[in-house]
Amino acid sequence: MSRLKKWLLGLCFLLLAVALWVVFSPMPQGIPVLEYHEVAESVDEDAYVYNVPPEEFRQQLDYLQQQGYTTISMLDFMKAKRGKMELPAKPIILTFDDGYEDNYTDLLPILEEYGMKATVYVITNEIGQPGYLNWEQLRDMQDRGIEIGSHTANHDPLTGMDAARQLDEVHLSKLLLEWNGIYTVYTFSYPNGAYDASLPALLAQNEYLTAVTGDAGLNTFETDPYLMQRVNIPHPRFGLLEFKLRLLKAEVFTKLRIHQHLENPS
Repeated sequence: MSRLKKWLLGLCFLLLAVALWVVFSPMPQGIPVLEYHEVAESVDEDAYVYNVPPEEFRQQLDYLQQQGYTTISMLDFMKAKRGKMELPAKPIILTFDDGYEDNYTDLLPILEEYGMKATVYVITNEIGQPGYLNWEQLRDMQDRGIEIGSHTANHDPLTGMDAARQLDEVHLSKLLLEWNGIYTVYTFSYPNGAYDASLPALLAQNEYLTAVTGDAGLNTFETDPYLMQRVNIPHPRFGLLEFKLRLLKAEVFTKLRIHQHLENPS
């Protein structure tokens, strides 16, 4: 047998061993954080890939309820981490990036129908622009149980900025939200999932408690709260099966300790 064939055979055995280990060993415990954008009947062509139609979103929520999940907020997570509250048996966090108007017109009624909560991350300089949430809608959403977080002022990746502009994007977006009647903003979403080693400290200095990335995986109290991992949920191409597989992916990545730092379009 040639050296190449031996190498390929060895690789096949290794992959088989990894697959068997993934399938038969216990899955890790942790809190999934789901990353959505829009939930609407129809959107423009550019947003299609990020939109989950309402009926398919309902199917996903039905599945989560059947599996025993209870939605919590990011603030709930931190309160529990600090011993100030107990979490439900199977907590899950639903997050929505960018602050689209359909989060109010389409998403909010569905969440209320299911008795679920969510966190919406808004781009503050888009508030009131066509297709985005306005201030009245944001204040009503928070009064109805939705947590509001910052997605910066302009949605530009922080990693491409100098320190002064990073501070402006992180600090001023928080201030603008709070000055306009939003409760203290404790949570942040990195635009495009882009972050570097300096940003957690910057967020802590500006009194954020958590930040979400685009990295796949589950979260525990040992997870860096400024590098929380999420499960991206784009427009479903294969129905509920795809949703289940994406949840499984987070478990597998956590189990294999794969840290996937990829920029995404959130």
